[in-house]
Amino acid sequence: MGIHPTAVVSPDARIGDGVTVLAYSIIGENVSIGPGTVVGPHCVLDGWTSIGSENRIGPFVTIGTPPQDLSYKGEPTEVIVGDRNVFREYATVHRGTARGKGATRIGSDGYFMAYSHVAHDCSVGDNVIMANGATLGGHVQVGDYASLGGLVAIHQFVRIGTRAFIGGKSGLRMDMPPYMLAFGAPAKLYGPNLVGLRRQGLSRGTIQALKESYRIIFRSGHSTEEAVEMVRREVELFPEVETLLKFITEGSKRGVSKRVAADEGSQGSVA
Repeated sequence: MGIHPTAVVSPDARIGDGVTVLAYSIIGENVSIGPGTVVGPHCVLDGWTSIGSENRIGPFVTIGTPPQDLSYKGEPTEVIVGDRNVFREYATVHRGTARGKGATRIGSDGYFMAYSHVAHDCSVGDNVIMANGATLGGHVQVGDYASLGGLVAIHQFVRIGTRAFIGGKSGLRMDMPPYMLAFGAPAKLYGPNLVGLRRQGLSRGTIQALKESYRIIFRSGHSTEEAVEMVRREVELFPEVETLLKFITEGSKRGVSKRVAADEGSQGSVA
């Protein structure tokens, strides 16, 4: 379909083969768009922004505008987006800051629903889902295959581990370990994300090992150091268990959430 005559596309923008830009969208001079990407109507792609191939960018999406950070003074910081992502209506992605990582990064095959927001200096992995109104503060890290429900709010500098699931209307102010299910404000752990892990093809043995690891780390009352040693002695060390242990022992600016729900019955009922 090409570029609609009402779209405003800088002659310096780098537009790949087969890119579609629909009515009234604005593409800045430092923007690069990969082959096969579709930019819907009324979008703004600005700043030093690189977007990969075959992305689908819905109406009124804004990518690459300045960060909402008082330290930002117009530095040439970036947004880098991978391939085959979907950005629905009014989703927003801000570029990085000079005092941060200098770039906001989004992987491939993600789904960013209406009004979701990725703030400056965030790093979002592959196959991530952010539901309507989910919001990342600055410097947040989101692992591959993580899912954030509607209206979820994530504090600055928080890490969310791979394949974690955060239920809708939750608030997260500490790191969420990989493979876990959390809900509430502030969010509490409800154990491993059993339904999601099964759907994603993890083996029965791996899921059982993650359940045992969760019990030892988060419900036994032992210190983190003691719990990690117990897991290493008592649980089969599948790669996913090693990933969990690495996450809770490596450096964290916000600390790892260890708040657990008093009643995990709802998680058990969907297992």
